[in-house]
Amino acid sequence: MGTLWTVAVPLGNDRDLSPRAAAVLGRADLILAEDTRRAGLLLSRLGVKGQRFLSLHDHNEEARIDRVLAALAERDGEAEVALISDAGTPLLSDPGFRLVRACRAAGHRVSPAPGPSAPVAALSACGLPPQPFAFLGFLPRKAGEARGVLEKFGRAGCTLVLFERKDRVQRTLALAAEVLGPREFCLCRELTKDHEEFIVGRLDALDGLEFTELGEFTVVLGPAEAPAVASDEELDAALRQESAAGGRPREVVRRVLARVTGWSSKAVYARLEALNCPRRGR
Repeated sequence: MGTLWTVAVPLGNDRDLSPRAAAVLGRADLILAEDTRRAGLLLSRLGVKGQRFLSLHDHNEEARIDRVLAALAERDGEAEVALISDAGTPLLSDPGFRLVRACRAAGHRVSPAPGPSAPVAALSACGLPPQPFAFLGFLPRKAGEARGVLEKFGRAGCTLVLFERKDRVQRTLALAAEVLGPREFCLCRELTKDHEEFIVGRLDALDGLEFTELGEFTVVLGPAEAPAVASDEELDAALRQESAAGGRPREVVRRVLARVTGWSSKAVYARLEALNCPRRGR
């Protein structure tokens, strides 16, 4: 059976193409790309010429499957087809998932020629916790649907990575601030290109932040922040208030633990006894 290669291509710096990926592209019988003209220019710059191209994008992927399967059956099972994206690793927010499943179901070999990946590159250099993380691709255009995605994955307690266009970055950050609350973020712009930039900030401090730069953004949203541990003074104040409200020590401690963080029930009991707070019965 033939081989379908998923080949990672540079994000912006042509020198990031691996020698193995270049070799695969050089010998491929057919190269699948979203934009065949753009792919042809890229490969020409990389010294790979004379290849056959076939467009494969969101609107024609299903219709292309039979044609690709036929191409893989050529040359007595020695045929090789390469799938590339416009930039980075195929299938990450790009078409190809249905094709890969169909090729595997038909018994063809599917193998990656790994390399550049915008989400991984952003995580490695942004300074926010890299794991665990969830990659969201592009958020839905409708605000309600985008909100639903952020709410769902925001509850996971992990770093979130997504793609965004320049004209929507501010709107997306504002929505994230509303849904996710205080978090760190990093806007990774033009990764690996001459004007690469990392813009760091907080979702709860977006006032005055404007973006006039061109280019595509990989947005990294840090995980939810743990509440600050209550100080001794804050714990004592809570104990006095709840003791004055009345109830048995166990009830007082339970109410205090609902108000403060970073203290065990045993430590709060000990603190209550040390304070010897007067309690009003109920």
